[in-house]
Amino acid sequence: MVTAPAARRRRNVLGASCTTHFIHDGFSDLIILLLPIWQAEFALSLSQVGAISSTYSGAMTVGQLPAGLASERWGERRILVAGTALVGLGFCLLGTAGGAFGLALALALAGIGASTQHPLNSTIVARAYEDGPRRAALGIYNFSGDLGKMAVPGLAALVLATMDWRYVTTGYSSFGIVAAIGILIIFGILKVGGRPRTTPSATSDGHSKRGDWGIRQRKGFALLSATSMIDGAARAAFMTFLPFLLISKGASIETIGFALVLVFAGGAAGKLVCGLIAERLGIVRTAVLTELATGGGILLLLPLPLTANLILLPAVGLALNGTSSVLYA
Repeated sequence: MVTAPAARRRRNVLGASCTTHFIHDGFSDLIILLLPIWQAEFALSLSQVGAISSTYSGAMTVGQLPAGLASERWGERRILVAGTALVGLGFCLLGTAGGAFGLALALALAGIGASTQHPLNSTIVARAYEDGPRRAALGIYNFSGDLGKMAVPGLAALVLATMDWRYVTTGYSSFGIVAAIGILIIFGILKVGGRPRTTPSATSDGHSKRGDWGIRQRKGFALLSATSMIDGAARAAFMTFLPFLLISKGASIETIGFALVLVFAGGAAGKLVCGLIAERLGIVRTAVLTELATGGGILLLLPLPLTANLILLPAVGLALNGTSSVLYA
C-alpha cells in the first residue's frame, strides 16, 4: 500500500512532467502556425517549407536514441534540463533568422533539445508509478501534451494578429528556459531522474537480457516500427501543409490557429476513442481502420470549401492521432 507522502510525491512528479510535456508540445506545434508566415516573409517555395519543417522533426527523431543512451549514464534529469534549455535557445535564435538557412539552423538546434522530452519524461512518470496506476498516469501525461498542442497555437494566433512573429518565438522561448530551471529544482527536490544505479546483466528466464532492450519478437517489432514510421511521416506531412491548404481556401492566421485547435482536440479524443475501439476490434483491425480513415479524410479536405474543412478537421485529427495510441498498445 502506498503511503500518503509517497502518493503526494508521485503526483508532484506527474504534475512537473505534464507541465514540461505541455511546453515542449507547444513548441512543436507553434512551428506549424509560423510556416505560412515564413513562406511569405522569406519568399520560400513549398519544398523549402517542407525541408525547414523537417529539420526540426528530423533532429527530434534522430536525437531520441542518443538522449536515452545518455540518460543511462548521467540520468534523465540532467539530459532533460539541457534539452529543454536547448529548445528555448533554438526558438530565441529563430527571432534573429534572416532567411531559410537561419530558420533551419535554429529549428535543428531546437529539435535536438526537444528529442529529450518524450523518452525521458515518460520514463520518469512510468518509474514514479511503477507500483501504482501506471497506464492512467501515462494517459494523463500524454493528454497534457495534447493540451499544449491545442492551447499554444490558438493563443499564438491571437497574438500574431497584433505582433510580429519574432516577438512570439522569442517570448515563448522564455518558457523553455523557465521549464529547464524548474526541472532542475523540482526534480532535484523530488530526487527523480538522477544517475541510474547498476542493474543485473540478465534475468533468470532469459526473456529480457541486458542489451536487447526487452524486444522478444524482433520481426513483429520491425513491422510495427515500419508502420509507425509511415504513419508518423503522413502525420508530419499533413500538419506541415495543412495551413497552406487552408490559406488557398481563404483562411486567415487566426482561422489557421483555430483549425489547429480543432485537429488536436480531435486527436486528444482519438487517443481515448481508438484505444476503446482496439479493445473490441483488436489492434490490427483498428490500425487498418484508422489509417484508412486518415487517408480518406485528408483526400476529402482537398475539394471541400473552408467551412466544410473546419467541420471535418476534428474527425481527421481523431483518426490521425488515434493511430499512435493503437500502435503503442
